[in-house]
Amino acid sequence: MASDHLGDRVKRLRRLADLTQEGLAEKSGVSVDVVRKLEQLRKHSARLPTLHALAKGLGVELTALLGDPPAVPSTGDADPPGLVAVRRAIMPPLFTPLPVADGVEKLSIPLLRGEIAEAWTLYHAADFGRVMETLPAIIADARLAAAVGRGEDRLAGNHALGKALQLGGHLAIRLGKTDLGLSSLERAIAAADSAEDPLLGAMICNSVAWAYQRQNRLGDAQTLAIHAADGVESEHSSKAEGLKVWGGLIMSAATSTARSGDYDGASEMMLTAEQATRRLSKLPTSADGRMVSVFNSSSVRIERVRLAVQFARPEEALGLAKGIRLSNDTPVSWRTWLLLDVARAYADMGDAAGAVATLEKLQRVAPGWMRHHTLAVAIVSDLWAGPARPPGLRRLARSLGLAD
Repeated sequence: MASDHLGDRVKRLRRLADLTQEGLAEKSGVSVDVVRKLEQLRKHSARLPTLHALAKGLGVELTALLGDPPAVPSTGDADPPGLVAVRRAIMPPLFTPLPVADGVEKLSIPLLRGEIAEAWTLYHAADFGRVMETLPAIIADARLAAAVGRGEDRLAGNHALGKALQLGGHLAIRLGKTDLGLSSLERAIAAADSAEDPLLGAMICNSVAWAYQRQNRLGDAQTLAIHAADGVESEHSSKAEGLKVWGGLIMSAATSTARSGDYDGASEMMLTAEQATRRLSKLPTSADGRMVSVFNSSSVRIERVRLAVQFARPEEALGLAKGIRLSNDTPVSWRTWLLLDVARAYADMGDAAGAVATLEKLQRVAPGWMRHHTLAVAIVSDLWAGPARPPGLRRLARSLGLAD
């Protein structure tokens, strides 16, 4: 669970790997002092490049160190019925009868697209429970439209199926089911191919790259994102939708580059992406933004703040954050990430009051999201263990189960 200390996870996985602290330090390239401080609970968090290195040394996925993602905490019990329904929708049972054409007349492609777009809105608002409730029926309807439609309707049905399965992949990954997520995304790419929409396939490649990052497959993630971006740039970057997809892929490649230890290379890629947003503002767009990659001047700057925080550059992160003007189409999930990174930057600067004020704002924006996020818990834990306890910290600590 999110309250499980990172050091406890490191110690448990190190022992399972039959490694000493010194052995883990040697295999991961992380100093033995960091390993000791984590396991002795004197250090509550670590930067993502460090976590990737530890995961590689331990031979586990990154998610094994991160704990539960910001969604539903695991209990060790069997999958709940809602997750079983999502799993069944993504991977229908063998020998299931093919859909019949009778029901397709009741399907409205525009209505189906609207339902998918609304489900993506719920996902970005971290309302994963409602997504889990509605997604199985959406996938079933999209699969029916893709199977029995004719001509343009069949293409549109496959496009809807691709977006629905892409969302299924994201949801599964947020629930800690990375392999199920990749299975859903592979099916989504197949649907995108049948929809004859290269931009949809490229968007889904971005999702696959994110899944690879969570599995500590940084080289695979970087290669995939750059390959997909090159394909989009050569054919589709003259239109707003194509430029958004290309920009999202460049940001993904930059993230993998940074986590591999090349911060300067990642910064160059992010600056290239930020320059492209100026061209984006001059291009007309007609697509529903919820169905296209999140790429605008706000999202690029948010990602730059995140990378600066992860590489121990809090002053740079706070400077970048001050210049952000959030656009109306910036999802709630991106806003929450920005607040979390700003709180981390304040904490790294020794400004406990600034960190607490930012975390209080985050809790107002997304209280459920904060409770289950390991980094939020780690920041509050660090502040609670520190010498200064500004007003509001005790209430935050209590809400996260860190104080009486």
